[in-house]
Amino acid sequence: MAAHIPDEKIKAIKNASDIVDIVSESVSLRRAGRNLLGLCPFHAEKTPSFTVSPDKQIFHCFGCGAGGNAIDFLMKHGGLSFPEAVGDLAKRYGIDLPTRKMSPDEKKKLTERETILTLNGNAVSFYRECLISEARGRQAKEYLLKRGMTGKTIDEFNLGFAPDGWDQLLRHLREQKKSARMARRAGLIVARKKGDGHYDRFRNRIIFPIFNGQNQPVGFGGRVMDDALPKYLNSPETPVYTKSRSLYGLNRARQKCREMQTVYVVEGYFDLLAMHQFGIENTVATLGTSLTADHVQTLKGFVGEAGKAILVYDSDQAGIKAAQRSVAIFQKGLIEARILVLPKDHDPDSFLMAQGSDDFLKAAEQSMGMIPFMVESAIEQYGLSIDGRVRIVNDLKSAILAIGDPVARSLRVKQLAERIGVDETVILQKVRRTALTPSKAVWMPGRQDMNKAAPAPIHGETYRLERQMVAMMLQFPEMINDVERRRFTDHFTDPVLAEIGKGIIDHFAHAGGDIAGLVSRWEDPEKKAVVSRLSLIDEHWDRNGCMNLINQFAASIRRRDNTLLKSIEAAEKSGDENLLAALLREKQQQARSGMKKQGNTNQ
Repeated sequence: MAAHIPDEKIKAIKNASDIVDIVSESVSLRRAGRNLLGLCPFHAEKTPSFTVSPDKQIFHCFGCGAGGNAIDFLMKHGGLSFPEAVGDLAKRYGIDLPTRKMSPDEKKKLTERETILTLNGNAVSFYRECLISEARGRQAKEYLLKRGMTGKTIDEFNLGFAPDGWDQLLRHLREQKKSARMARRAGLIVARKKGDGHYDRFRNRIIFPIFNGQNQPVGFGGRVMDDALPKYLNSPETPVYTKSRSLYGLNRARQKCREMQTVYVVEGYFDLLAMHQFGIENTVATLGTSLTADHVQTLKGFVGEAGKAILVYDSDQAGIKAAQRSVAIFQKGLIEARILVLPKDHDPDSFLMAQGSDDFLKAAEQSMGMIPFMVESAIEQYGLSIDGRVRIVNDLKSAILAIGDPVARSLRVKQLAERIGVDETVILQKVRRTALTPSKAVWMPGRQDMNKAAPAPIHGETYRLERQMVAMMLQFPEMINDVERRRFTDHFTDPVLAEIGKGIIDHFAHAGGDIAGLVSRWEDPEKKAVVSRLSLIDEHWDRNGCMNLINQFAASIRRRDNTLLKSIEAAEKSGDENLLAALLREKQQQARSGMKKQGNTNQ
């Protein structure tokens, strides 16, 4: 896609797109009057503050302040550039963007991200052809069938095969005139340690393409078919693929996750394929990494405020430790999570193949909450001797501290005290000491504490009046002419509100009441957030209320004028020449604004 997209095409895309459809792909929404509410995908919250307006075609989170239109949502949530977000919407709604032969300069402007996605798409096709090929893929296909994979599963998940040999994919890409440098940037090939040239990253492996929420191939996983090491090999991190944010199978699971308000989280590719094959389609898999805060935020958006995650781990000690590591992440992410540890020597794949989906779902019904699971695991490991009880409390204190709700935390402490026979106050003391020790505080990896809001700025009465004026203009646009005629925005003291107020007047004069289009006037996230917030705050406007506000604002201007005159007199009496000069300049500015206003009235 060329960097420039005609304004008329962008407008057509905005008019055709439905923000509810777009946001609903990643956030579970429920009706709340004229708007819809859900848990914000951009910060941790227990009570929904993320609001979507079908009428205005905008979103706003009253918790973290994120806001904008459909394009802004795709950019922020999907990490897309503006042209990518516009292109995504154009494809969804069948709008053709202008195509023409690009100049060399325009080709250079193609984003690195778009180029990598194209190369990954070529690789998916190559690996698929290799699997289907009778000569190349017979052994790989036999392996997949032996593992219990059906032809339907193989096709639906675009499984492939990377043939043996050092440069099979590389030669294929060269034949298509693809850049080796960009293929290396995509993680498909690796530079040789000695000498020039490259070789294929994946060789003689089953290939699992990894897709993002827009069904674009962002990376790959590869598994050997024998006992060679490493058993699994994943793509490195690239501009389109981040392990801490990606989940295998999410593109196919999200609809079922929303419907069931439950998501199963497994660890392996074959575990996920087996789950889907046995009809448990609300399943995702981590990609060779522990669950992260970003993963939890993503899952929370799909299952909603009443939803839950069930972590399905192997029965070995590594699986139990993985479950324990996830406790703090889910507690901080404010989403209910349960642990399902399968019988000995079983993973989800083997259990389903041996027992079937009915037994699996029965076991899932008996899954334990995260803290009870940790308690029972610790008791099994340490026993209930005096030394064992000390170790149990030490193991659990950080997890208990991570519980955000103080009532829930108190109840968990009480349960632990009763279960192991230790005084409740002693456990609380241990937990409080942990809270006071910075090195042991429980934080979400890679993030600040999302439950700790930044201090709210202190604003005076003038700011509050200006803010209400902007909200009135957005929600009761019949008053915009009055505001413009009296040039009230010239008297705004807050520069952001002044710019937004003038932008509203100009926008409504030329484009009518298109709030989603108004948001696009500014690239600054702060201004987008102000517009979306003031458009959606719950205020009931009528003509009388608007006139009362206008009269209040006019009175505040007069009070400021009187205050300024008194300040000038005081500066003259005190002999403060610098202050006097500054106050006189301010007075002259007000006079110029008044002359403009008078001239405009006389026209």
